[in-house]
Amino acid sequence: MQTWQSHPVPEVGGTPRPLRLYDTASGGVRPTAPGPTATMYVCGITPYDATHLGHAATYLAFDLVHRQWLDNGHQVHYVQNVTDIDDPLLERAERDSDDWVVLGMRETALFREDMVALRVLPPREFVGAVEAIPEIVDAVGKLLADGHAYRVDDAEHPDVYFDHRATGRFGYESGYDGPTMDRFFAERGGDPDRPGKRHPLDALLWRAARDGEPSWDTDLGPGRPGWHVECSVIALNRLGMTFDLQGGGSDLIFPHHEYSAAHAEALTGEHPFARHYGHAAMIGLDGAKMSKSKGNLVFVSRLRADGVDPMAIRLGLLSGHYRQDRSWTPDILDAAQARLARWRAAVGAPTAAPAADVVARLRDHLSDDLDTPGALAALDAWAAQPGSDPGAGAEVAAAVDALLGVAL
Repeated sequence: MQTWQSHPVPEVGGTPRPLRLYDTASGGVRPTAPGPTATMYVCGITPYDATHLGHAATYLAFDLVHRQWLDNGHQVHYVQNVTDIDDPLLERAERDSDDWVVLGMRETALFREDMVALRVLPPREFVGAVEAIPEIVDAVGKLLADGHAYRVDDAEHPDVYFDHRATGRFGYESGYDGPTMDRFFAERGGDPDRPGKRHPLDALLWRAARDGEPSWDTDLGPGRPGWHVECSVIALNRLGMTFDLQGGGSDLIFPHHEYSAAHAEALTGEHPFARHYGHAAMIGLDGAKMSKSKGNLVFVSRLRADGVDPMAIRLGLLSGHYRQDRSWTPDILDAAQARLARWRAAVGAPTAAPAADVVARLRDHLSDDLDTPGALAALDAWAAQPGSDPGAGAEVAAAVDALLGVAL
């Protein structure tokens, strides 16, 4: 699958700061410690609707990680998937009398456009679940052969399930207790009551063909993948085990990231799947989580069509900390547009306050678990200062571009 267009990232003078990031599995902020090439996998969209601000906030958070690593001199091998075969996509296509393939391609193309507009650096590899089906089939076959997966006793639909107890470590990534796992599994795509399963928390690996559903003829029999295994396989086959960061929205902590880690660890016998598990919080509207199921969405493409500068959208989303659930309001957008205008005026003025101090503070804040509110406040203070340095505006603009991804 084709990734999206990138843009040059300016070099920034001064001394970079190593990135410290909150790790869900350990429950604390700790250093990321990549080698010469930093490795990151971020779970992508299920393309049955346009990119809303909740999506955008997640990809902006990990774009900042990407940028901090680049500032520290690392190459970045970034992989992202697209879940272009799954129940929600098929259900939306049926509801709208649309072709599921066309729907997925259309919404993926719109997602790429939104990412370009928001200046999100692209992944090196952008991989659809459909194109990874041969890899998924191989992995499920190995899990079956090793006794980590099983078929339910159902002659008509012999689905394959993962034994979630296979590694003996299930639950380490989320830290959730049993009742919380049970609740989220049922709410977030699981099927605890499926007859024939060994345990309610066992997750679907391969869904045997059903009438009216797309399926692929494979060594597992005709069918299609379950959800979590695609990310296990795509990440494992491109980054290997113990890559630097697995990222996504906080609603993916469980079940998705828990299972994708368990699948990979069962396949390899190694632990952990990722050194860091990072999660971006939810964006709400009028006090409720913004989600497709609720229909309370603000779409990036709609804001762009209404003439909103994408850099104002980006600043509005960065005005809150990535781990803090927050609401989107007209006031946030108004404040972001005013901030953008002030910064552009400051960097475009004939002279400005010296750049070195504000660039250092920008790095200090961003290296500290992506403290964007602090970073934005430091730039606000700089923009309000009088100054006599004719080159400072250009230096600050380059740092804001490289580290925050905002074009001034």
